[in-house]
Amino acid sequence: MSADEAAEILSIDGREVRVTHPDKLYFSKQVKVSKLDLVRYYLAVAPGALQGIRDRAIVLKRFVNGAEAEPFYQKRAPSDRPEWMRTVTLSFPSGRTAEEIVVDDAAGLAWIVNLGCMELHPHPVRTRDLDHPDELRVDLDPIPGVGWDDVRRVAMEVKALLEEVGLRGWAKTSGSRGMHVNVRIEPRWTFTEVRRAALALSRAVERRVPQLATSKWWKEERHGVFLDYNQNAKDRTTCSAYSVRPLPDARVSTPLEWDEVMECDPAEFTVFTVPERFAKKGDPHAEMDGAAGSLEALLEMAARDEAEGLGDAPWPPHFRKMEGEGARVAPSRAKGAAKKTGARVPKMPLVVVANSTNKQAALEGLERWKERHPEAAKMLAVDDVLVDSMRGSSSTWTRIRVNLRHVPEEMRPVQETPDPDDDPTRAWREAWAEGSGEKPKRVRKKKE
Repeated sequence: MSADEAAEILSIDGREVRVTHPDKLYFSKQVKVSKLDLVRYYLAVAPGALQGIRDRAIVLKRFVNGAEAEPFYQKRAPSDRPEWMRTVTLSFPSGRTAEEIVVDDAAGLAWIVNLGCMELHPHPVRTRDLDHPDELRVDLDPIPGVGWDDVRRVAMEVKALLEEVGLRGWAKTSGSRGMHVNVRIEPRWTFTEVRRAALALSRAVERRVPQLATSKWWKEERHGVFLDYNQNAKDRTTCSAYSVRPLPDARVSTPLEWDEVMECDPAEFTVFTVPERFAKKGDPHAEMDGAAGSLEALLEMAARDEAEGLGDAPWPPHFRKMEGEGARVAPSRAKGAAKKTGARVPKMPLVVVANSTNKQAALEGLERWKERHPEAAKMLAVDDVLVDSMRGSSSTWTRIRVNLRHVPEEMRPVQETPDPDDDPTRAWREAWAEGSGEKPKRVRKKKE
Protein backbone atom coordinates (compact mmCIF):
# COMPACT_ATOMS: atom_id res chain seq x y z
CA MET A 1 0.00 0.00 0.00
CA SER A 2 1.41 3.42 -0.95
CA ALA A 3 1.71 6.35 1.46
CA ASP A 4 -1.18 8.10 -0.29
CA GLU A 5 -3.41 5.04 0.04
CA ALA A 6 -2.59 4.74 3.77
CA ALA A 7 -4.04 8.15 4.53
CA GLU A 8 -7.38 9.90 4.81
CA ILE A 9 -7.85 13.51 3.75
CA LEU A 10 -10.22 15.56 5.92
CA SER A 11 -11.65 18.91 4.87
CA ILE A 12 -12.02 21.05 8.01
CA ASP A 13 -13.29 24.63 7.69
CA GLY A 14 -11.79 24.94 4.23
CA ARG A 15 -8.43 23.40 5.14
CA GLU A 16 -7.21 19.95 4.27
CA VAL A 17 -5.66 17.77 6.95
CA ARG A 18 -4.02 14.49 6.00
CA VAL A 19 -4.43 11.71 8.55
CA THR A 20 -1.71 9.15 7.96
CA HIS A 21 -2.24 5.50 8.93
CA PRO A 22 -5.85 6.22 10.00
CA ASP A 23 -6.50 2.62 11.06
CA LYS A 24 -3.48 2.40 13.36
CA LEU A 25 -4.68 1.40 16.84
CA TYR A 26 -3.79 3.84 19.60
CA PHE A 27 -5.73 1.78 22.17
CA SER A 28 -5.89 -1.96 21.61
CA LYS A 29 -6.32 -3.83 24.91
CA GLN A 30 -9.38 -2.87 26.92
CA VAL A 31 -10.92 -0.79 24.12
CA LYS A 32 -10.17 -0.34 20.42
CA VAL A 33 -9.45 3.23 19.27
CA SER A 34 -7.69 4.08 16.01
CA LYS A 35 -5.85 7.27 15.12
CA LEU A 36 -8.78 8.37 12.96
CA ASP A 37 -11.14 7.69 15.88
CA LEU A 38 -9.04 10.07 18.00
CA VAL A 39 -9.11 12.75 15.33
CA ARG A 40 -12.90 12.44 15.06
CA TYR A 41 -13.24 12.59 18.86
CA TYR A 42 -11.30 15.86 18.98
CA LEU A 43 -13.33 17.34 16.13
CA ALA A 44 -16.52 16.48 18.05
CA VAL A 45 -15.33 18.44 21.11
CA ALA A 46 -13.23 21.01 19.25
CA PRO A 47 -14.88 24.16 20.71
CA GLY A 48 -14.16 22.92 24.22
CA ALA A 49 -10.65 21.64 23.48
CA LEU A 50 -9.75 24.90 21.74
CA GLN A 51 -10.98 26.86 24.76
CA GLY A 52 -7.99 25.50 26.68
CA ILE A 53 -5.29 25.81 24.00
CA ARG A 54 -6.18 28.61 21.57
CA ASP A 55 -3.52 31.35 21.28
CA ARG A 56 -1.12 29.35 23.48
CA ALA A 57 2.16 27.66 22.63
CA ILE A 58 1.88 23.87 22.92
CA VAL A 59 4.41 21.25 23.90
CA LEU A 60 3.83 18.26 21.61
CA LYS A 61 3.58 15.09 23.70
CA ARG A 62 3.65 12.48 20.97
CA PHE A 63 2.37 8.93 21.40
CA VAL A 64 3.54 7.84 17.96
CA ASN A 65 3.16 4.16 18.84
CA GLY A 66 -0.11 4.55 20.69
CA ALA A 67 -1.20 4.87 24.31
CA GLU A 68 0.44 1.60 25.31
CA ALA A 69 3.96 2.75 24.36
CA GLU A 70 6.18 5.46 25.82
CA PRO A 71 5.60 9.00 24.47
CA PHE A 72 8.21 11.68 23.86
CA TYR A 73 8.08 15.46 24.20
CA GLN A 74 8.76 17.78 21.30
CA LYS A 75 8.97 21.48 22.04
CA ARG A 76 10.13 22.67 18.65
CA ALA A 77 7.58 22.99 15.86
CA PRO A 78 8.02 20.44 13.04
CA SER A 79 9.64 21.96 9.97
CA ASP A 80 7.13 20.33 7.62
CA ARG A 81 4.08 21.96 9.21
CA PRO A 82 1.33 23.54 7.06
CA GLU A 83 1.87 27.17 6.12
CA TRP A 84 -1.29 28.10 8.02
CA MET A 85 0.03 26.75 11.36
CA ARG A 86 1.21 29.57 13.60
CA THR A 87 4.26 29.44 15.89
CA VAL A 88 5.75 31.55 18.67
CA THR A 89 9.25 31.57 20.20
CA LEU A 90 9.47 30.83 23.94
CA SER A 91 12.46 31.18 26.25
CA PHE A 92 13.13 28.69 29.05
CA PRO A 93 14.83 28.79 32.48
CA SER A 94 17.92 27.23 30.87
CA GLY A 95 18.30 30.28 28.62
CA ARG A 96 17.45 28.33 25.49
CA THR A 97 14.58 29.14 23.18
CA ALA A 98 12.23 27.12 21.00
CA GLU A 99 9.72 27.90 18.29
CA GLU A 100 6.54 26.14 19.40
CA ILE A 101 3.25 25.35 17.68
CA VAL A 102 0.15 27.47 18.33
CA VAL A 103 -3.24 25.87 17.59
CA ASP A 104 -6.05 28.29 16.82
CA ASP A 105 -8.68 26.19 15.05
CA ALA A 106 -10.10 22.71 14.52
CA ALA A 107 -7.85 22.02 11.52
CA GLY A 108 -4.76 22.72 13.61
CA LEU A 109 -6.13 20.50 16.37
CA ALA A 110 -6.62 17.62 13.94
CA TRP A 111 -3.12 18.19 12.54
CA ILE A 112 -1.36 17.79 15.90
CA VAL A 113 -3.50 14.76 16.80
CA ASN A 114 -2.25 13.18 13.57
CA LEU A 115 1.27 13.63 14.99
CA GLY A 116 0.27 11.41 17.92
CA CYS A 117 -0.66 14.19 20.36
CA MET A 118 -3.40 12.49 22.38
CA GLU A 119 -2.82 14.88 25.28
CA LEU A 120 -2.84 18.66 24.83
CA HIS A 121 -0.13 20.49 26.80
CA PRO A 122 -0.48 24.29 26.49
CA HIS A 123 1.59 26.86 28.35
CA PRO A 124 -0.38 29.15 30.71
CA VAL A 125 0.40 32.28 28.65
CA ARG A 126 -1.06 33.87 25.55
CA THR A 127 1.13 34.63 22.56
CA ARG A 128 0.74 38.39 23.03
CA ASP A 129 2.41 38.25 26.45
CA LEU A 130 4.72 35.30 27.07
CA ASP A 131 6.01 36.54 30.44
CA HIS A 132 2.74 36.92 32.35
CA PRO A 133 0.47 33.87 32.79
CA ASP A 134 -3.29 34.30 32.58
CA GLU A 135 -3.94 30.99 34.35
CA LEU A 136 -3.11 29.62 37.78
CA ARG A 137 -3.24 25.83 37.85
CA VAL A 138 -4.12 23.77 40.92
CA ASP A 139 -3.10 20.14 40.35
CA LEU A 140 -4.54 17.69 42.89
CA ASP A 141 -2.39 14.55 42.75
CA PRO A 142 -3.35 11.71 45.13
CA ILE A 143 -0.57 9.48 46.40
CA PRO A 144 -1.00 5.71 45.87
CA GLY A 145 -3.87 4.29 47.90
CA VAL A 146 -5.79 7.57 48.20
CA GLY A 147 -9.28 7.38 46.75
CA TRP A 148 -11.42 9.66 44.61
CA ASP A 149 -13.55 10.77 47.59
CA ASP A 150 -10.53 12.43 49.21
CA VAL A 151 -9.57 14.10 45.94
CA ARG A 152 -12.93 15.78 45.53
CA ARG A 153 -13.11 16.78 49.20
CA VAL A 154 -9.81 18.60 48.75
CA ALA A 155 -11.14 20.13 45.52
CA MET A 156 -14.10 21.57 47.43
CA GLU A 157 -11.69 23.13 49.95
CA VAL A 158 -9.79 24.67 47.05
CA LYS A 159 -13.05 26.08 45.67
CA ALA A 160 -13.99 27.60 49.04
CA LEU A 161 -10.59 29.18 49.56
CA LEU A 162 -10.54 30.64 46.04
CA GLU A 163 -13.93 32.21 46.58
CA GLU A 164 -12.71 33.77 49.85
CA VAL A 165 -9.90 35.53 47.95
CA GLY A 166 -12.17 36.66 45.12
CA LEU A 167 -11.22 34.04 42.52
CA ARG A 168 -13.26 31.48 40.61
CA GLY A 169 -12.01 27.95 40.09
CA TRP A 170 -12.96 25.72 37.16
CA ALA A 171 -12.75 22.01 37.98
CA LYS A 172 -12.01 19.10 35.67
CA THR A 173 -10.98 15.52 36.10
CA SER A 174 -7.32 14.97 35.33
CA GLY A 175 -8.26 11.96 33.23
CA SER A 176 -6.38 9.75 35.66
CA ARG A 177 -6.75 9.61 39.46
CA GLY A 178 -6.67 13.32 40.27
CA MET A 179 -8.35 16.62 39.54
CA HIS A 180 -7.33 20.00 38.17
CA VAL A 181 -8.76 23.37 39.18
CA ASN A 182 -7.86 26.13 36.72
CA VAL A 183 -8.16 29.79 37.66
CA ARG A 184 -8.27 32.54 35.06
CA ILE A 185 -6.20 35.52 36.27
CA GLU A 186 -5.27 38.93 34.94
CA PRO A 187 -1.90 38.72 33.10
CA ARG A 188 -0.17 41.10 35.51
CA TRP A 189 2.16 38.79 37.42
CA THR A 190 5.33 36.91 36.49
CA PHE A 191 5.67 33.11 36.55
CA THR A 192 7.55 33.39 39.85
CA GLU A 193 4.73 35.41 41.40
CA VAL A 194 2.03 33.04 40.12
CA ARG A 195 3.92 30.07 41.55
CA ARG A 196 4.31 31.95 44.85
CA ALA A 197 0.53 32.47 44.94
CA ALA A 198 -0.07 28.78 44.14
CA LEU A 199 2.27 27.74 46.98
CA ALA A 200 0.41 29.98 49.43
CA LEU A 201 -2.89 28.44 48.31
CA SER A 202 -1.50 24.90 48.67
CA ARG A 203 -0.23 25.59 52.18
CA ALA A 204 -3.54 27.19 53.20
CA VAL A 205 -5.51 24.16 52.01
CA GLU A 206 -3.09 21.88 53.85
CA ARG A 207 -3.70 23.82 57.07
CA ARG A 208 -7.47 23.50 56.61
CA VAL A 209 -7.52 19.74 55.98
CA PRO A 210 -4.14 18.47 57.20
CA GLN A 211 -5.35 14.88 57.29
CA LEU A 212 -6.33 15.01 53.60
CA ALA A 213 -3.97 17.41 51.83
CA THR A 214 -0.25 18.13 51.61
CA SER A 215 1.96 20.74 49.99
CA LYS A 216 5.17 18.76 50.64
CA TRP A 217 7.31 18.44 47.52
CA TRP A 218 9.29 15.32 48.44
CA LYS A 219 7.31 12.13 47.85
CA GLU A 220 8.62 10.51 51.00
CA GLU A 221 6.96 13.28 53.06
CA ARG A 222 3.59 13.32 51.31
CA HIS A 223 0.28 11.92 52.40
CA GLY A 224 -3.23 12.20 51.04
CA VAL A 225 -3.63 14.56 48.09
CA PHE A 226 -0.62 16.58 46.96
CA LEU A 227 -1.27 20.13 45.71
CA ASP A 228 1.47 20.49 43.11
CA TYR A 229 2.30 24.22 43.23
CA ASN A 230 5.28 23.67 40.90
CA GLN A 231 2.96 23.14 37.95
CA ASN A 232 2.95 26.95 37.86
CA ALA A 233 6.71 27.25 37.34
CA LYS A 234 7.79 28.48 33.93
CA ASP A 235 8.06 25.75 31.27
CA ARG A 236 5.75 23.36 33.15
CA THR A 237 2.56 22.21 31.44
CA THR A 238 -0.41 20.06 32.39
CA CYS A 239 -2.91 18.37 30.11
CA SER A 240 -5.77 20.69 29.21
CA ALA A 241 -9.51 20.09 29.03
CA TYR A 242 -10.74 17.24 26.81
CA SER A 243 -7.26 15.67 26.59
CA VAL A 244 -7.29 11.90 26.06
CA ARG A 245 -5.13 10.14 28.63
CA PRO A 246 -3.18 6.88 28.06
CA LEU A 247 -5.31 4.74 30.35
CA PRO A 248 -6.68 1.43 29.01
CA ASP A 249 -10.25 2.79 28.85
CA ALA A 250 -9.28 5.89 26.79
CA ARG A 251 -10.27 8.24 29.60
CA VAL A 252 -10.68 11.99 29.07
CA SER A 253 -9.77 15.00 31.24
CA THR A 254 -13.29 16.39 31.50
CA PRO A 255 -14.56 19.82 32.63
CA LEU A 256 -17.14 19.70 35.42
CA GLU A 257 -19.76 21.90 36.99
CA TRP A 258 -19.06 22.23 40.69
CA ASP A 259 -22.31 20.45 41.57
CA GLU A 260 -20.99 17.42 39.64
CA VAL A 261 -17.73 17.15 41.57
CA MET A 262 -19.10 15.22 44.57
CA GLU A 263 -21.22 12.90 42.42
CA CYS A 264 -19.19 12.00 39.34
CA ASP A 265 -17.01 9.00 38.61
CA PRO A 266 -13.99 9.90 36.40
CA ALA A 267 -14.20 6.49 34.73
CA GLU A 268 -17.46 7.64 33.14
CA PHE A 269 -15.64 10.12 30.91
CA THR A 270 -14.03 8.49 27.88
CA VAL A 271 -13.66 9.13 24.15
CA PHE A 272 -16.89 7.16 23.74
CA THR A 273 -19.04 9.16 26.19
CA VAL A 274 -17.65 12.71 26.24
CA PRO A 275 -18.75 13.75 22.71
CA GLU A 276 -22.40 13.01 23.58
CA ARG A 277 -22.02 14.80 26.93
CA PHE A 278 -20.51 17.79 25.12
CA ALA A 279 -23.32 17.86 22.56
CA LYS A 280 -25.97 17.83 25.31
CA LYS A 281 -24.38 19.97 28.05
CA GLY A 282 -21.94 22.15 26.15
CA ASP A 283 -18.65 23.17 27.75
CA PRO A 284 -18.81 23.87 31.51
CA HIS A 285 -15.71 26.05 31.10
CA ALA A 286 -17.09 28.16 28.24
CA GLU A 287 -17.26 31.34 30.36
CA MET A 288 -13.79 31.03 31.89
CA ASP A 289 -12.16 33.81 29.88
CA GLY A 290 -14.68 36.29 31.27
CA ALA A 291 -13.76 35.51 34.89
CA ALA A 292 -10.18 36.81 35.19
CA GLY A 293 -9.32 37.77 38.76
CA SER A 294 -6.53 39.19 40.90
CA LEU A 295 -3.75 37.37 42.78
CA GLU A 296 -3.28 40.15 45.33
CA ALA A 297 -5.01 38.32 48.19
CA LEU A 298 -3.04 35.11 47.62
CA LEU A 299 0.22 37.06 47.43
CA GLU A 300 -0.67 38.73 50.74
CA MET A 301 -1.09 35.23 52.19
CA ALA A 302 2.35 34.33 50.81
CA ALA A 303 3.84 37.43 52.45
CA ARG A 304 2.31 36.44 55.81
CA ASP A 305 3.77 32.94 55.48
CA GLU A 306 7.20 34.39 54.82
CA ALA A 307 6.92 36.84 57.74
CA GLU A 308 6.20 33.87 60.00
CA GLY A 309 9.36 32.12 58.81
CA LEU A 310 7.84 29.84 56.19
CA GLY A 311 10.25 30.24 53.27
CA ASP A 312 10.09 29.11 49.69
CA ALA A 313 9.45 25.45 48.92
CA PRO A 314 11.59 23.33 46.58
CA TRP A 315 11.50 24.05 42.86
CA PRO A 316 11.69 21.40 40.13
CA PRO A 317 15.21 19.96 39.88
CA HIS A 318 16.09 21.52 36.52
CA PHE A 319 15.60 25.08 37.84
CA ARG A 320 18.47 27.08 39.27
CA LYS A 321 18.52 27.56 43.05
CA MET A 322 16.09 30.34 43.91
CA GLU A 323 16.44 33.09 46.49
CA GLY A 324 14.82 32.03 49.76
CA GLU A 325 14.68 28.38 48.76
CA GLY A 326 15.91 25.92 51.35
CA ALA A 327 18.21 22.99 50.72
CA ARG A 328 17.02 21.20 47.58
CA VAL A 329 17.57 17.72 48.91
CA ALA A 330 15.13 15.03 49.97
CA PRO A 331 14.92 14.49 53.75
CA SER A 332 16.26 10.97 53.32
CA ARG A 333 19.45 12.43 51.83
CA ALA A 334 19.82 15.41 54.15
CA LYS A 335 22.81 14.03 56.04
CA GLY A 336 25.09 16.80 54.79
CA ALA A 337 22.69 19.49 55.90
CA ALA A 338 22.50 17.92 59.36
CA LYS A 339 26.28 18.04 59.70
CA LYS A 340 26.31 21.77 58.94
CA THR A 341 23.59 22.65 61.45
CA GLY A 342 24.20 19.99 64.07
CA ALA A 343 20.54 19.03 63.87
CA ARG A 344 19.45 15.42 63.80
CA VAL A 345 17.65 14.71 60.52
CA PRO A 346 15.72 11.43 60.51
CA LYS A 347 16.63 9.43 57.44
CA MET A 348 13.99 7.62 55.48
CA PRO A 349 15.17 4.06 54.66
CA LEU A 350 14.72 4.24 50.88
CA VAL A 351 16.10 1.81 48.32
CA VAL A 352 15.95 2.19 44.54
CA VAL A 353 14.65 -1.00 42.96
CA ALA A 354 14.22 -0.06 39.28
CA ASN A 355 15.21 2.56 36.71
CA SER A 356 13.83 2.28 33.20
CA THR A 357 12.70 4.26 30.18
CA ASN A 358 9.81 1.76 30.05
CA LYS A 359 7.37 2.07 32.97
CA GLN A 360 6.08 -1.48 32.59
CA ALA A 361 9.63 -2.84 32.72
CA ALA A 362 10.24 -0.86 35.92
CA LEU A 363 7.04 -2.24 37.50
CA GLU A 364 8.11 -5.77 36.55
CA GLY A 365 11.42 -5.06 38.28
CA LEU A 366 9.50 -4.06 41.41
CA GLU A 367 7.67 -7.40 41.36
CA ARG A 368 11.00 -9.25 41.07
CA TRP A 369 12.29 -7.29 44.09
CA LYS A 370 9.20 -8.32 46.07
CA GLU A 371 9.77 -11.95 45.11
CA ARG A 372 13.38 -11.73 46.37
CA HIS A 373 12.28 -10.08 49.62
CA PRO A 374 8.81 -11.52 50.41
CA GLU A 375 8.87 -10.80 54.16
CA ALA A 376 9.75 -7.14 53.67
CA ALA A 377 7.22 -6.83 50.84
CA LYS A 378 4.41 -8.00 53.16
CA MET A 379 5.09 -5.10 55.53
CA LEU A 380 4.93 -2.32 52.94
CA ALA A 381 2.05 0.16 53.01
CA VAL A 382 0.59 1.30 49.71
CA ASP A 383 2.38 4.65 49.91
CA ASP A 384 5.74 3.00 50.67
CA VAL A 385 6.20 2.30 46.95
CA LEU A 386 7.26 5.51 45.21
CA VAL A 387 6.86 5.47 41.43
CA ASP A 388 8.59 8.58 40.12
CA SER A 389 8.12 9.92 36.61
CA MET A 390 11.52 11.47 35.87
CA ARG A 391 12.15 13.97 33.10
CA GLY A 392 14.85 13.32 30.54
CA SER A 393 15.89 15.63 27.70
CA SER A 394 12.90 14.79 25.51
CA SER A 395 11.00 12.03 27.28
CA THR A 396 10.19 10.68 30.71
CA TRP A 397 11.62 7.64 32.45
CA THR A 398 10.53 5.75 35.57
CA ARG A 399 12.33 5.34 38.89
CA ILE A 400 10.83 3.08 41.55
CA ARG A 401 11.88 3.36 45.18
CA VAL A 402 10.70 1.46 48.24
CA ASN A 403 10.43 3.07 51.69
CA LEU A 404 11.34 0.46 54.30
CA ARG A 405 10.08 2.50 57.28
CA HIS A 406 7.60 -0.25 58.25
CA VAL A 407 10.21 -2.99 58.02
CA PRO A 408 12.25 -3.66 61.20
CA GLU A 409 15.82 -2.47 60.73
CA GLU A 410 17.33 -5.96 61.05
CA MET A 411 15.02 -7.20 58.25
CA ARG A 412 15.55 -4.39 55.77
CA PRO A 413 17.01 -5.43 52.41
CA VAL A 414 20.17 -3.53 51.49
CA GLN A 415 20.46 -1.38 48.39
CA GLU A 416 21.05 -3.62 45.40
CA THR A 417 21.78 -2.78 41.80
CA PRO A 418 18.38 -1.71 40.46
CA ASP A 419 16.70 -4.18 38.10
CA PRO A 420 16.43 -2.89 35.45
CA ASP A 421 19.02 -0.13 35.80
CA ASP A 422 18.48 2.12 32.79
CA ASP A 423 18.76 5.71 34.04
CA PRO A 424 19.28 7.81 30.88
CA THR A 425 20.55 10.80 32.88
CA ARG A 426 23.18 9.00 34.97
CA ALA A 427 26.18 9.68 32.73
CA TRP A 428 25.11 13.30 32.36
CA ARG A 429 24.77 13.81 36.14
CA GLU A 430 28.03 12.02 36.94
CA ALA A 431 29.89 14.14 34.40
CA TRP A 432 28.45 17.25 35.99
CA ALA A 433 29.33 16.11 39.52
CA GLU A 434 32.92 15.23 38.58
CA GLY A 435 33.51 18.23 36.34
CA SER A 436 33.95 21.92 36.89
CA GLY A 437 30.50 22.48 38.34
CA GLU A 438 29.00 23.58 35.03
CA LYS A 439 26.21 21.58 33.54
CA PRO A 440 27.50 19.57 30.58
CA LYS A 441 25.64 19.66 27.33
CA ARG A 442 23.46 16.65 26.78
CA VAL A 443 24.56 14.58 23.85
CA ARG A 444 21.58 13.60 21.73
CA LYS A 445 21.71 10.40 19.77
CA LYS A 446 21.48 10.89 16.05
CA LYS A 447 18.48 9.38 14.41
CA GLU A 448 19.36 6.39 12.30
